[in-house]
Amino acid sequence: MNHVAIMKKSWGLTGKILSGEKKMESRWYETRRAPWGKIHPGETVYFKNSGEPATIKATVSRVLQFEGLTPRTVKTLLRKYGRADGIEKSKEDKFYKRFKDKKYCLLVFLKNPKRIKPFEINKRGFGMLAAWISVPKIGKIRK
Repeated sequence: MNHVAIMKKSWGLTGKILSGEKKMESRWYETRRAPWGKIHPGETVYFKNSGEPATIKATVSRVLQFEGLTPRTVKTLLRKYGRADGIEKSKEDKFYKRFKDKKYCLLVFLKNPKRIKPFEINKRGFGMLAAWISVPKIGKIRK
């Protein structure tokens, strides 16, 4: 399976993936959404900032899924995994406020991040607001 993670450019996280400062990608949800239950070690994740082409790829080394979160477990997860997610300690409270009411958390650990030749994707059929796309072959959505 191949995945495309669409990132908020203003958060500046794609550069942290390439530098190794961000060793995992987290997704926090109120309901189960892609890639919940669809992502496994050895698969490839392509990263792109919204409105831009995909420019980075990495291999999934490990996946952790948490459900039934409470504000307390969110705080614990941020303390334990925040640095690996590229969150500076000084910004932990900001992210806590953003995620404290989420019920699901997915942690995707990354290895071998690389810059790739940029390519656009076709999100047709996935919804304009889709922030994660999972497909058997990346060629299916590559423009």
